Amino acid sequence: MILLSSNYQFFINWLQFISIVNIIYVKRLIIIFYISVLTSSVFGYAGEVNLKQGKQRIFFTDLATRSRDTPSHNNLINVTDYGAKPGSFEDAVPAIKMAIGACKGNASATLIFPKGRYDFWPDKAEKRNYFISNTSSAAECPLKLETIGLFFEQMKNLTIEGNGSIFVFHGKMTTFALVHCENICLQNIKMDFERPTMSEMTFRMVSDSVIVSDIHPDSKYTIVNGQLKWYGEGWGLKNFHAILVNPDKGTEFYSSWAPFEKATAVSISPNQVRFTGEFKKYSFQPGQVLTIRDPIRDQVGGFIDLSKNITLKNVSMHYMHGLGIVNQFSENLHYDSVFVMPRPESGRMISSFADCMHFSGCKGQITIENCRFKGTHDDPINVHGTHLEVTKIISPTKLIIRFMHPQTYGFEAFFAGDTIAFVHSLKLQIFAQGVLTSAKLISEKEIEVEFASPVPPDLVVNDCLENLTWTPSVTIRNCRFERILTRGILVTTREKVLIENNEFIKVGMNAILIANDASSWYESGAVKDVTIRNNIFEDCGYNSAPDNYAIAIAPETHGFVNIVHRNIRIENNVFKVYDYPILTAHNTEGLIFKNNKIIRTDFMKQGVKRPQFNLQACKKVEISDNSVEGFNDASAQLERMDKKDLSTDITNVKMIGTGKKK
Repeated sequence: MILLSSNYQFFINWLQFISIVNIIYVKRLIIIFYISVLTSSVFGYAGEVNLKQGKQRIFFTDLATRSRDTPSHNNLINVTDYGAKPGSFEDAVPAIKMAIGACKGNASATLIFPKGRYDFWPDKAEKRNYFISNTSSAAECPLKLETIGLFFEQMKNLTIEGNGSIFVFHGKMTTFALVHCENICLQNIKMDFERPTMSEMTFRMVSDSVIVSDIHPDSKYTIVNGQLKWYGEGWGLKNFHAILVNPDKGTEFYSSWAPFEKATAVSISPNQVRFTGEFKKYSFQPGQVLTIRDPIRDQVGGFIDLSKNITLKNVSMHYMHGLGIVNQFSENLHYDSVFVMPRPESGRMISSFADCMHFSGCKGQITIENCRFKGTHDDPINVHGTHLEVTKIISPTKLIIRFMHPQTYGFEAFFAGDTIAFVHSLKLQIFAQGVLTSAKLISEKEIEVEFASPVPPDLVVNDCLENLTWTPSVTIRNCRFERILTRGILVTTREKVLIENNEFIKVGMNAILIANDASSWYESGAVKDVTIRNNIFEDCGYNSAPDNYAIAIAPETHGFVNIVHRNIRIENNVFKVYDYPILTAHNTEGLIFKNNKIIRTDFMKQGVKRPQFNLQACKKVEISDNSVEGFNDASAQLERMDKKDLSTDITNVKMIGTGKKK
């Protein structure tokens, strides 16, 4: 009231002055201005425009009466009101933290970034300890400290609107984290690093003893005592993992930094280095690009933990350090038009240090659509649960179980009320189920669990438990996978899986892998309903010959013949392949491969003749009504199964290894 009375008296005084001077035009102008000031003082903003058209809401803020660090009661929060300066190259983290804090005062809010460049430095970024699936061992990273550029915790009903902005990160950072969040949409944003932790150099001249390389301008280096040293913002490269890219062919192969580490390096011009050493056995060629990084996953590209109803839409991840976007024990996740690929104008080859999207122990619906993946060092998509091994039977209802893979541990993987499967580890055979009444971490590696009823009598130490409650339905459609080193999609979930209308172009290993194991990565579980339809597979598997199958159904069953996977339909796809292998499957029942086209290409040299279809310990398989071009015929090989278990119009069927391991 005091503020409004003071403003009112000021207004009357000005009117008296203007009436004396009798300047009507000025009077009207000042009245309009004053009304706008009053409006902005009381309501905090005036004017609204259409965000979908790329415009922003305009704010008129009375800075004398509202502190920047006082949360706005508006549901539209503009980061520039809190000090963020797009295009300034200044650290935007402190301002964005305040803006995020202002969002927490609203039942729902939109966090607005006016279009521009925003820089994120690690110094004032949020630091949190998180154990994250499939990242690093205790030896590799004793401290699980994530440095997070955009941190959201305990938030609901929030849209992060980037308006096409680019977020540039510095050093080693996790770009964003959503922890205990619900109903969040992250949209219209591009993310990149000022100095990616991937170094790249292109071979210009190659001989057995000399290589001249052009160093990418984003790849900082120095030469010390004749040795090239890679470095970045706050880090220097000490461990080396190298992948060789052939841009003309669109391929990636495992390689080595060792010959360059031993060579003598001399700078011959800016960003051009001559290496003198022993290169003969590596068969390097001019035009190839060697990409080098540290193998340790000490951060992730993004982190979604214990959250629900999360959407990423029109988001470009031009580089990610670490594992990629890890979704851990979260529910209902939607990725629409997410592009993991280098910025075209950057000239870089690699977009992701490892995986692109990793889903561990999620549930509800995972939908990935209209996305693109190009230039990755590991798998674009991996969906799985985690097997934990029984180490001690305390009582008829209580067990101690243990994380077995060194890079996956420390997080809550079981909760009271969850339905749990008891699994014979070597066979991957589920032999009983139970419901938990309690679960608690008793160390970083071990969990104590208690069941509502006694565990099965044939449970023994070294058997495994799988959480059946946290298993998602998965839809992957209208996506493109291109120039990938490893596999395209890995998926193991008992809920419905649909993979349709995708393109797999030069994926180095299996375009699709359905695994399940309790002896290596301990990634669970058995699939029950999978449809793979209307996809294009083109020249995949070049990194895994002779077993270069476009699709592999390969649970790790150690020779046992029990059924693990069921009901997989592969229909109406096009396989453009340079070599024979198409499909391998074992320990699977209800497999259909029908109405597909197989077309031979001349992408690479064809290997020795071998069956297109390799089946082991399978039942109720149908292979029929497929067309073949460029091959004399189609053939299948059956091992440890009866011929009656295959219904096919293929005439060339070979039976081997009839012995069965029960």
